[in-house]
Amino acid sequence: MLGRGGSGSGLRGISILLFLIVITAPALSGCLSLMGEDAPRPSADLQVWPSKIQAGESVTLDARSSEANEGVLTKFTWDFGDGSSDETLIGFTSHRYNDWGRYEVVITVENDRGGTDSASAEVEVNGAPVLNLNIPEQVKAGDIAVFDASESYDPEGGTLEVVWDLDWGVDSDDDGDSRNDVDNTSLRVEMPTSSSGQILGSITIIDLDGGSTYMPWTLDILTRRFQVEWTQRSVEVVWDGYLEQGATWSQANTPGEEGQLISVYAVLELDRDLIEPQDNFSLTVEVVEASWSESVMTTSDSNITSNESAKAEIQRDELNQASNDSEMTADTAEALLHYLLNPLDSGFGQGQWMWSITAEQADPDAPFGIGQDPDSGNEWTLTVTFVIMVPTLTEIAQ
Repeated sequence: MLGRGGSGSGLRGISILLFLIVITAPALSGCLSLMGEDAPRPSADLQVWPSKIQAGESVTLDARSSEANEGVLTKFTWDFGDGSSDETLIGFTSHRYNDWGRYEVVITVENDRGGTDSASAEVEVNGAPVLNLNIPEQVKAGDIAVFDASESYDPEGGTLEVVWDLDWGVDSDDDGDSRNDVDNTSLRVEMPTSSSGQILGSITIIDLDGGSTYMPWTLDILTRRFQVEWTQRSVEVVWDGYLEQGATWSQANTPGEEGQLISVYAVLELDRDLIEPQDNFSLTVEVVEASWSESVMTTSDSNITSNESAKAEIQRDELNQASNDSEMTADTAEALLHYLLNPLDSGFGQGQWMWSITAEQADPDAPFGIGQDPDSGNEWTLTVTFVIMVPTLTEIAQ
């Protein structure tokens, strides 16, 4: 009896279990289906701002308007289109694009029911112009510095605008900012130099989409080195003419243009008179820049048989101290010559020399003051000899 009773109870238990399985199987099947392909899907939405940027800039990505539809959104997966990705718990992020091109950004949202949805947007990244600049690090004063950016280009193939500010030390547009001037707009610039020193400047190239590349530059301008050699030279100037009694002749010359004056010797000679005594003439020289002048009268030997013409002489030595050969630096040969020929401490005789001759009296007068003066004038010759030290410059390679 006990055995039969136990067997009956077991059969009833199996029957109840089978019944429960039959009853719950449809419900379990529905739950499994909800966790799979038939799970409630969210609705993804993506906003990108700005959609056009320059390389190196960032965009803001906003998927917060996405809907879970059922449940809540639990994950946001970002594919930035440049080989990088990210996951966030909120639908908001940013991303930087360093290379130019077009990128498709994809956002995938997921809810707590396992459903997913995706949305995409495009980002256009403008590439910065590529600047290839050839510029000398240094030139010598007086040379032309060539700045060449002709090998620069826009990676997208567009045209370029070029802006040169060729000297930060000069505000060429007078706007108060010396570093924003537009001094030239060509890809290749030839800039003359005049003095040694350093020039700072910049170049900016800009593409049609507003992308730009900026580069400052420095140019060193060097002085030149010269070997200076001095050569002594005699320069002779001769004037002649005729003067009536009381008349004056004058003439100017600039003997210091070629070199440093060392000495001067001037002699005024009158033609020999048949009737003694000789005429009286005066010779005057004036150097205004040196505040120097000198005047002499003609004289002649009292011995009639000497047959000497009346003459006047002016002589002055050691006008300047003779210079020695040396090496010197200057921005240009012209600047060095100007310095050598116009020294601050020993530049005597520079500028105009004004020579004048006056016929003071033509002797002898008419005897007893009656009748015509037999000697109313005279012919003369003025010879001036300058000794000059002339510099020769030879540039020394550096």
